[in-house]
Amino acid sequence: MLRLATRLLRLRYIVLGSAVGGGYTAKKTYEEWKDMLPDFNEYNWVVPDFIWELSEQIDLDKLTKALPEIEEIAKLLPDMDKIGENFAFLKSLLSSDTASDPALKATDAPAAASAEASDKQHKKSSDKEKVDQLQEELLRTQMKYQRMLERLEKENKELRKVVLQKDDKGIHQRKIKKSLIDLYSEVLDILSDYDSNYNTQDHLPRVVVVGDQSAGKTSVLEMIAQARIFPRGSGEMMTRSPVKVTLSEGPHHVAIFKDSGREFDLGKEEDLAALRHEIELRMRKSVKDGQTVSPETISLSVKGPGIQRMVLVDLPGVISTVTAGMAADTKETIFSISKAYMQNPNAIILCIQDGSVDAERSIVTDLVSQMDPHGKRTIFVLTKVDLAEKNLASPSRIQQIVEGKLFPMKALGYFAVVTGKGSTGESIDSIKDYEEDFFQNSRLLRDGMLKAHQVTTKNLSLAVSDCFWKMVRESVEQQADAFKASRFNLETEWKNNYPRLRELDRNELYEKAKNEILDEVISLSQVTPKHWEAMLQKKLWERVSTHVIENIYLPAAQTMDSGTFNTTVDIKLKQWTDKQLPHKALEVAWETLQEEFARFMAEYKGKDQDDIFDKLKEAVKDESIKRHKWNERAMDSLRVIQHNALEDRSITDKPQWDAAIKFMDETLQTRLKDTDSVIHDMVGPDWKQRWLNWSNRTPDQHIRNETKNELERLLKLNEEHTAYLANDEVTTVRKNLEGRGVEVDPVLMYRRHFLQKALVHCNLCKKGFYYYQRHFVDSELECNDVVLFWRIQRMLMITANTLRQQLTNTEVRRLEKNVKEVLEDIGEDSEKKTQLIIGRRVQLAEDLKRAYKGPYG
Repeated sequence: MLRLATRLLRLRYIVLGSAVGGGYTAKKTYEEWKDMLPDFNEYNWVVPDFIWELSEQIDLDKLTKALPEIEEIAKLLPDMDKIGENFAFLKSLLSSDTASDPALKATDAPAAASAEASDKQHKKSSDKEKVDQLQEELLRTQMKYQRMLERLEKENKELRKVVLQKDDKGIHQRKIKKSLIDLYSEVLDILSDYDSNYNTQDHLPRVVVVGDQSAGKTSVLEMIAQARIFPRGSGEMMTRSPVKVTLSEGPHHVAIFKDSGREFDLGKEEDLAALRHEIELRMRKSVKDGQTVSPETISLSVKGPGIQRMVLVDLPGVISTVTAGMAADTKETIFSISKAYMQNPNAIILCIQDGSVDAERSIVTDLVSQMDPHGKRTIFVLTKVDLAEKNLASPSRIQQIVEGKLFPMKALGYFAVVTGKGSTGESIDSIKDYEEDFFQNSRLLRDGMLKAHQVTTKNLSLAVSDCFWKMVRESVEQQADAFKASRFNLETEWKNNYPRLRELDRNELYEKAKNEILDEVISLSQVTPKHWEAMLQKKLWERVSTHVIENIYLPAAQTMDSGTFNTTVDIKLKQWTDKQLPHKALEVAWETLQEEFARFMAEYKGKDQDDIFDKLKEAVKDESIKRHKWNERAMDSLRVIQHNALEDRSITDKPQWDAAIKFMDETLQTRLKDTDSVIHDMVGPDWKQRWLNWSNRTPDQHIRNETKNELERLLKLNEEHTAYLANDEVTTVRKNLEGRGVEVDPVLMYRRHFLQKALVHCNLCKKGFYYYQRHFVDSELECNDVVLFWRIQRMLMITANTLRQQLTNTEVRRLEKNVKEVLEDIGEDSEKKTQLIIGRRVQLAEDLKRAYKGPYG
């Protein structure tokens, strides 16, 4: 009895220990499974509103019937009745053992000792067998639950597919908004094309997939997307540019490019092949000549039932050596592209490591360690674990890698996956089955080297999605705080610098400037005819006065009688009118219009005048004038008008005669003043100026002064000398100067004397209107030069009137039309507006506009 009691006591501890250990193991397994599932309460804000309305559209009774029965679940649980019977039996044995005779203890001691030794040996072997049996039973139970969960998820996936299909058919009366992940992806696309000065795109989360070339990163991404969507090659570089993949849930498994409306059905092999071909073409097109990779991003959306929502960016594989056919800077370019994406503090780095090669050959782990030394946003993935288990002599090395003990790199989590047998023709379903079968039979999981939640791409996808959305929420909150602070700073700067101005952005300022410019153009039509004619007459005379004096008046004045004077004048005027005068008049009219337009643009007196528009107004003025072409069809009629005006010699009244005298006097005075100024510059200072200013004449000025003195002596001999020197007079002056050692030009014009004499004659003719009416009969006074100036003056007045009519009736309106066209062109060109409306005030208003709309508005 004593021996039996001893054995029963030992058996009690074995049974109780097994029960406690089994309970602890079951609890621990349950906790691990529970930890694997995300806390969906945190993501109620992520789920669209229509999901919560499904209770009105789904038959819950039918769904309940689809779930497994309670009896099937109970079969998986331990038999509590048998456990209770075993404990009752143990209790009865222990109670009978306590009541037995203690004297038996001494007599049976030797036998008990020998029995105890044999029992220990038997216990060791039986305990080991029981542990193995318990582990196998635990794995079988685990797999049963796993299959059960997969079946429920598959049914849930089908149910969601049906719901989404019904929703597409219009089951809801209200319009359903885009999913959050689609909106978020659009924000990334918009910000990637946005002004580089607004660096918001560098702070938004995305999952960046990096790894050594041929490490299997593209295969991992395909497993997450549940489709073989990327081009494939045997060992060669296939990913030549970043590919942004937006994963979202939808009723159909399709892929769509950002800039294309075509949907690729990922359930059809021909569409998959076309998609892979299109991606390859886009990659090659983005690569510039002489390069191997490109930083340009290809944007792609993949939708399907049961796909985890996130945004991933697949980057070109990191290489250690540049091979033949690659650009010399390929390695550095790939490093630069990878760093540009990984340096985003909110980017999640999915670091892919090939498990089939020596870990020491990896390059990407060192790169990731530099960008995220503390591992706060890195997830490590070991691929090709099936090959690693087969090739490695020590499987514990895989355990070291997955536990983060082999690499200095730190990470949030470590995962081991299998992405197929290496065949390009494998389907996603066959890869999943192969991966599941491998881990079910792998000693890595059976021996506890890997934990259940660390294996399979499915668990990886759940973990990455969970981490992505947590990062999105945290970063959006950070961005919101930074945005509020930035908005406050902008508002404060505006209040301090522009307290009396409204916050007008560039487009609003352009509209204001546009209205001002149009008002200024309209002001041209309000210019009085008198002002137009006065300006035209003045400018035209300034343009032609030299020609009239030098080529018409002076040659005619060389004659000695009135008949020859008038004949010479008529011939010169006819030649001038036929060849030059109409062109000169149109040039003057066009220049006058430009000057008036520029004056109104520069001197606008509106109450909202703003110097910030100066550059824009100048550009509008120049471009409008450049586009404006004067209507030259009026030239022929203008020539006839001018010719008729110059043919008229009849001065009808004394006021016209006085006006001609005044015009002639002013013209001669001006020419005399200009002549005196030229002579003074030629001969230098006189004796008084030399004495007072301590200045001397140059050698050239000395020669010209001697010439002037000689001509003045010649003038005293002939007071009635003409405007030009005769050849014999030039020869006489030159010889006289050479006799004094002064060399002079052979032809010299003496102008001042003639102008002075003409002014005296002009004053005498003030009272000559009476003689003019009598055609200067019986009079020594002849005023034909006054008649010439009257003809010129009348031609100027008539020409100015004609040009004014053309300006006001035609050209001003055409210019106004040109201005409107220029303003419309600039209004449609954002780049031009940015160049023409500039300044801190404009930039501040633009920033405030973005701030009021929101950081992603």
